[in-house]
Amino acid sequence: MTVILSPKTQTLSVLVEDKPGVLARVSALISRRGYNIVSLTVAPSVELGLSRINMVVEGDESVVEQIVKQLFKLIHVVKISELAPDASVHRELLIASVTTGVDGRATVSELLDIFGAAIVDVGADQLSIMLAAEPSKLDDLLALLAPYGLSDVQRTGAIAIPKLSKQSTKLKSVQTGKAS
Repeated sequence: MTVILSPKTQTLSVLVEDKPGVLARVSALISRRGYNIVSLTVAPSVELGLSRINMVVEGDESVVEQIVKQLFKLIHVVKISELAPDASVHRELLIASVTTGVDGRATVSELLDIFGAAIVDVGADQLSIMLAAEPSKLDDLLALLAPYGLSDVQRTGAIAIPKLSKQSTKLKSVQTGKAS
């Protein structure tokens, strides 16, 4: 498994108009220029009529700069944000089926507890598990589960959102003696 958030990747959050074909145009624009999309997710945003595309792309600063410039040429692109790993929260969802057998089930269960993963389905000799975490944590869990046998693995791809400010404006005004 590869870690999605490596130094050679950048996460872009692209706010687009919710129109037919926009996702196809975005991905075609990037692939036509020979750039690689490592991960791509899309969902409606909180603003009516807009969707948010989270994509992880490979490349250095100049490649990302070119991708951003090209994306802004598309008519339905409203806003693009580069989400640096230290200034944003990244998560990915993993659902996998692990072959455990009766004897290994307790050991796998303990391992899942350590990672904060949940068992979502139980079969005669398999468990289906789920974990939402940083992509590197998913890689670590899969590496530890591999000796038991992974019969199916599905990952959503990374999603991200900017980190929130740690300082409250209300607290600042109280500290300076001004009314809020």
